[in-house]
Amino acid sequence: MIKYSLSCDHGHAFEGWFSGSADFDRQVEIGFLTCPVCNSSSVSKMLMAPAVSTARKKEEKQAMVMDLARQEALAKIREAVASIKANAEDVGDRFPEEARKIHYGERDARGIVGQASILDLHELLEEGIAVAPLPVLPEDAN
Repeated sequence: MIKYSLSCDHGHAFEGWFSGSADFDRQVEIGFLTCPVCNSSSVSKMLMAPAVSTARKKEEKQAMVMDLARQEALAKIREAVASIKANAEDVGDRFPEEARKIHYGERDARGIVGQASILDLHELLEEGIAVAPLPVLPEDAN
């Protein structure tokens, strides 16, 4: 479909959609095309600037898509972190100790969250204790 900017002999401007240039010519020739304001059948195409896709527009569109994808990803991460925290006990800096007790059966199995140093996490992983850090979200860093 092609959109043309049109005008009648009385200066009224309007738009029309056509399947092609030949379709426009045929409708003018048989008098089917008329001005919606004054009903004049003397209609012609106006000069139009074509809609050209530039590299800059393409880059802007890609940036918008990437920003939207980033926002969606952050929303899903926020949702996952909130779900983990809602279903776990916050043991604070006792995390390494509590994780070991759960792993070795000294405490009932349950979800826990808390703080641990990189060294503590490394040692827990070497012992075969499955741990994973929760991501720091942009609003948490402020």
